[in-house]
Amino acid sequence: MVMTDVHCRELRYFLAVAEELHFTRAAERLFVSQPALSKQIRALERQIGAPLFVRDRQGVSLTAVGEALLPHARRTLDAWDAGWQAVERARAAERSTLVVGMSTSPGRGLLPAVRSRFTAAHPEATVRLRQVSWDDATAGLADGASDVAFVWLPLPGEERYTWTVVAEEYCLVALPERHPLASRAAVPFEELLDEPFLALPADAGRLRDHWLAVDARGGRPPVIGAEVASTEETYEALVAGLGVVLLAEGNAPLVSLGGVVTRPVTGLAPRRFALAWRTSDTRPLVRDYARACEAAAGSLPASVE
Repeated sequence: MVMTDVHCRELRYFLAVAEELHFTRAAERLFVSQPALSKQIRALERQIGAPLFVRDRQGVSLTAVGEALLPHARRTLDAWDAGWQAVERARAAERSTLVVGMSTSPGRGLLPAVRSRFTAAHPEATVRLRQVSWDDATAGLADGASDVAFVWLPLPGEERYTWTVVAEEYCLVALPERHPLASRAAVPFEELLDEPFLALPADAGRLRDHWLAVDARGGRPPVIGAEVASTEETYEALVAGLGVVLLAEGNAPLVSLGGVVTRPVTGLAPRRFALAWRTSDTRPLVRDYARACEAAAGSLPASVE
């Protein structure tokens, strides 16, 4: 049998289920959705060529193959974590770098204002901007790829993070310019309830529900016209008439191109944009970038009066 390479992520997913013996608890521990976790476990089982778990009414248990894999998975991940920590120490000794994650550019004049303040305090530091797919609502914080991140609240696993709100912005709806509601100066949210919506990927969890305004629907489930994972996908889906989408005021220029218009939505609370970081990360670079962000945000015009 020819074995294809198994990634560490798949082993982490397997280990979490093996230790919890419960898919929902394992998914919460990993900060992923339960369907996404199940999908990865099935993919790993296909690669191995045998089931790893028995799933029945009594719960979840390891198969003989799963029991055989378990100690090796632990040793592999322990070795990888030790190696990664060694790499991180070497990188930190070599130079001082702060990775700033984001799914879309903060705009609003914020980044230049933060950079000037931060580099004044840390002229030796390197700030690296990292673009992250929309299916990661933490913009790289959850897996450690980002040190700080510009995110929309609420965050999944928010107990792990600290944040400072840098903007509160009114909610807009983007829709094709020929849509019947496009001629309106503003659109009450109740008039959008039956519209097909563009949604973030399912892995975005609470943030997906937030931008579908699930809490304002009175229990009526949203109609999903398409899932989108980037600004480009959103614009193309809007032009194709696949649905409408809610967005914050500051992000309107990203989709307000040919064939698409944005209109204010009444009946929804303002959206909160924040800089977030892992609470356990107490490095001076992280602390001082947050302080620079707070100062920069305070110097910019308020979005919501």
